Parts: sequence; C-alpha cells; structure tokens
Amino acid sequence: MRAVRLTVTAAATAAALTALSACTAKSDAKDGDAIQVTAADSTCETSSTSVPAGQVTLKIENKGSKATEVEILFPDDRIVSEKENIGPGTKYTLTAEVKAGSYEIACRPGMKGHGVRQKLTVTGGAGAAKRNPKLDQAVAEYRQYAQDQADETLPKAETFVKAVEDGDLEAAKKAYGLSRLGWERTEPVAESFGDIDPKVDVREDGLEAGQKWTGWHRLEKALWHDKKIGAEEKALAGRLLTDLKDWQGRVGKAEITPTSMANGAKELLDEVATGKVTGEEDRYAHTDLVDFKGNVEGAQKAYELLKPVAAKNDPALTEELDKQFAALDTLLDKYRTDKTSYDFVSYDKVTKDQRKELSDAVNALAEPLSKLAAAVVK
Repeated sequence: MRAVRLTVTAAATAAALTALSACTAKSDAKDGDAIQVTAADSTCETSSTSVPAGQVTLKIENKGSKATEVEILFPDDRIVSEKENIGPGTKYTLTAEVKAGSYEIACRPGMKGHGVRQKLTVTGGAGAAKRNPKLDQAVAEYRQYAQDQADETLPKAETFVKAVEDGDLEAAKKAYGLSRLGWERTEPVAESFGDIDPKVDVREDGLEAGQKWTGWHRLEKALWHDKKIGAEEKALAGRLLTDLKDWQGRVGKAEITPTSMANGAKELLDEVATGKVTGEEDRYAHTDLVDFKGNVEGAQKAYELLKPVAAKNDPALTEELDKQFAALDTLLDKYRTDKTSYDFVSYDKVTKDQRKELSDAVNALAEPLSKLAAAVVK
C-alpha cells in the first residue's frame, strides 16, 4: 500500500505546474551526470531539465521536515521509477532507464497529493536497446510473472467477494489474506499506473481529503472491527473485484525495465518495513505476515531474474543478497502455522522483541538490495 496520488488530466497537470512556481530548474547537466534532486516541504529543485536516453541517476536529498517520495513520471502519471519514504535529512540514489520523450520528476512531501513537479526532457535514441540480452529476458519473464500473479489473484478475490456478498463473515475472513497475495508480490507494477492502488489497497489514514474509502482495507475493517456485512460492504466487494480486473487487464501495458525491477524489489522491502513489521497494514485482521511473505517473494523473484547479470557485475553483492534472502525466509517460516500453506500466526501475537528481529532481518536485506539497480546496469 502506498500513499495516495490522485491521477490528473493533462490540462490539470499543466495548470499545477504553472501554479507550483517553487519547482525550479538549474542549468542542464552534462551527459552522464546524475541529476541532483533537492526536495523540501514545498519545493523540488533539480539540477537538469534534459538528459540523454538510457540510464539516468537521481541523487536525492530531502531537506524538508516530512518524509517524501520522488518519482520519474510519464505525462499520464504512470511511474517509470520511484523512491518512497525518504526521511528528513536523508539522501538516496535512484537509478532508472528512460527512453526519449517527455517526463516529470515529482517530489511528494508527506507522500500525498500531486506533488511539486519538474519537467524532464529525454533526448536521443531509446538507449535500452543496447543492453545485455539477458536483461531483456529477465524483463520478459518478470512481465509474465506479474501477469500470472494478477491472473491467479482473480479467482481468490472472487472467493473473497462471494463470501462478502453472501454475508458469510467467517468465510470472508478466511479468504481475505490469500486474496491479497498476488497483489503484494507485484505491487510496484500495480502502483506504476497511479490510480489503481488508491482504489484497492489504501488504508484509512492514507485517504486524501474527499476520497471515498474503498478496497480491501475498508472491507477488512468491516469484517474484523465492525463485525458486520451490510449493503454497503457488499457493493464495495463488487467494486473491489471490478478494480482488480482493471489491474489484471493493464499489467501487460506496464513499463518494466531491469532497473524498475530492481527498484521495485527494494520498494517491496520498504513496504514491509513501513507497514507489515509495524502491524499497520492489516491492523484489524492481523494478517500482516501473509502480506510480508508476498512482498518478500516478489522481491526475491525480481532479484533471481536479474541475478545472472548482477552476479557477473558484482559477485559480492549477489552473495550477500543470497545470504540475506535465505535468512529472512528462514525467519518468516518460524511463524507459519502450516508449512505447506500461507497460514501464519496472527500478527498481534508477535511480541515486540520478535518484531524487532523481523525488522532487523528486513533492514539487513534492504541495504544490499538498494544496490541491485546499479549492479545490473554496470
């Protein structure tokens, strides 16, 4: 689950760019130079408005008082690459691949709203056409994986939705966690479209002003907290299924590159660190460990597909990633109640010390995983 960004029309985007005079540009960088992005609570300064096609690196620094998110966006708000939860006073390096065309760099203080944006023009050829054929194969296989996860989610979601529509509280509770697994494995792909995640996976505290609360977590609250299924919940269940079918139909159109796979793997670990380990994600159902496992599996799949190239470029990195993935998988397995399924202990039964152990394992993996994107484009 990410913070909401409401999709806007091209006209609204242009108007917003005009209004946000605090978004300033400096002189263009030379070819190959990183773009320096300085984010603050109401400004977003970039060192370049033009780069050649191919690999682009953003050197991000958050000088604001709020956690921020920085994104490279297509004009229609689809995400090329992003980094969430950049804390105040911290820095991050984001590596991405871009083809020739028009883009925007967005800083989203508080990780909400349209954000402060800067135009970015990418010149020249596609760049990515010259990359290692093994990376093209990795992208193709990951695209199929993402589609398979969406396809496999629909029957599980239909089981969940039918239980809600039938008013069967216990059956709906039982189906809830499993219905989310494919989504959690490939969430960065869903998030890249901008408008689907806020409909499907937003929590109550992530809502924008005036936004109607829909999706899994709205139904989660009804099932576990309110302990009721009414006409509104039945209607919301049907809408959830419609939105998931929309996601399923769009997966094949997602912009996927080796760097977006690598960055997406890191984002999945960030999802774990900011939502699952804290218990905030499924705060009523306490099925956080199911989501946790899905995020880790999705990150590991992206890594395994990129590993042949990363291992050649940086063998020490892949050795460390193998070690940390194995350690986290082993730790998670301790919380399974059934080793052959995705049944985990309720997260409210996980102690403070155990949560700290899980958090430490996630952080130990996230640090080397943040270097994967750079390793695959060396």
